Amino acid sequence: MSEAVQRYVAFSDHPDGGNPAGVVLDAAGLSDDRMLAIAADLGYSETAFLCGTDIRYFSPLAEVPFCGHATIATAVALAERDGPGEVVLATAGGPVPVKTRRDPDGRILATLTSVPARISPIGPADLEELLASLGWGTADLDPALPPRIGYAGAWHPVIAAATRRRLAALDYDFDRLATLMAAREWTTIQLVWREAGSLFHSRNPFPPGGVVEDPATGAAAAALGAYLRDLQLVPLPATVTIHQGEDLRRPGHLVVDIRADRAEIEVTGTAVAIT
Repeated sequence: MSEAVQRYVAFSDHPDGGNPAGVVLDAAGLSDDRMLAIAADLGYSETAFLCGTDIRYFSPLAEVPFCGHATIATAVALAERDGPGEVVLATAGGPVPVKTRRDPDGRILATLTSVPARISPIGPADLEELLASLGWGTADLDPALPPRIGYAGAWHPVIAAATRRRLAALDYDFDRLATLMAAREWTTIQLVWREAGSLFHSRNPFPPGGVVEDPATGAAAAALGAYLRDLQLVPLPATVTIHQGEDLRRPGHLVVDIRADRAEIEVTGTAVAIT
């Protein structure tokens, strides 16, 4: 690939953790077919393409409307080039401000503010098909965290497992779930287990992108924030920690800030270049 494609891991400060993303800081003149080809050649769950402040995201199979981890990676790449600050990225779903800063250890942290986030019901037939695709039964669900669909730039069903063991034993029907997700325009499935009030573990099947599982999913984390807020499952304001990627041996750490007085959700993480 002749384009300047940078490689980052988001939501981790170590190249072996988090979620890899491709970043192209100057995508001016690239066709849709070329961006898709770059993403497919790279093979990461998403690659971000920046043209000025316009940003687009491609998985190896298709364009996706929003990607949190690639946004965090892009913001860190920009901060390393231009210095920390704030940029407002124009996504397909609307403007997404991203602020970067250095923490006391010198790492660059990026905080994205989602588009207005919300939830909607999931129909009984869709839930039945989703659970069947996962090989889960209703007894595998946490009754305190009812299934919903969350949106913060992309749609993510939020399904809560009753136990950590159930979450760890993820083995689903890829083609069956892919068919359902394509029909409903869902991006990933946000599977979670609640360890404590504001501490969650997450896994994200991503068959629409040709990826069995996404290691760290910022967009789904923001959708979870809307879910927790709208169902009044955490006292507000709240800071929620999500551990994702542990079962893939790519541990990632996502921080979600939720406020009662705004519809947007903030997601914070770091990113490091893959050399």
